[in-house]
Amino acid sequence: MLRAWTVSRKKKETPLIKALKKYFSYGKHGFWKFQTKGAVLYHHAETGILRHTLVKPEASPYDGNWTYWSKRRGTYSGTPTRVAKLLKKQKGICPQCKQYFTPEDLIEVDHIIPKSKGGKDTYNNLQALHRHCHDVKSKNDYLYDWLENGYEWKDDVLTVPMTKD
Repeated sequence: MLRAWTVSRKKKETPLIKALKKYFSYGKHGFWKFQTKGAVLYHHAETGILRHTLVKPEASPYDGNWTYWSKRRGTYSGTPTRVAKLLKKQKGICPQCKQYFTPEDLIEVDHIIPKSKGGKDTYNNLQALHRHCHDVKSKNDYLYDWLENGYEWKDDVLTVPMTKD
C-alpha cells in the first residue's frame, strides 16, 4: 500500500527506483523500511510490549480518591501537577513517616535541602510530605547544614555521602 502511494506521487520522468529510494531504505536486518529524514514507520514486531496494571475493581476516578489516581497515573484533575508527580515518584508513601497518603491527608511539597541552604527547586530536591511531617522536618532544617556534611549537587542530582564504618 505504501509502495503504491509512492508510485502515485512520483513524476513521470522520475525512475521508479529513485522514487522508491526517497521513502524506502534499508532498516534493521536488511529489510526495506518506510522512512523519511525524521520519521520511521516501525514493523509491528519492533514495537515493545507495554504491560498495564489493573485498576482496583472498586476504584473510580469519580469517587474522590485522588491519592490512588495521582499515585497510579501521575495526574488527577483536582490535584496540582507537582503533587501528583511526586506522589507517583514516591509510590504514595510519605518519606518521613513511611505511611501511605490518604484522601483526607493534607499534603505539602517540601525541599529536601532547603533553598536557604543551597537547595534547588527541581523534582530531585522535592518531596511530598504530610503536613505534620513537614512541620517536624522544617523545624529541624536549620539545625543541620547539608552542604557542610558531605551532601553536594552533581548534575542536578543530590549526592549523599557514604558512611564510614
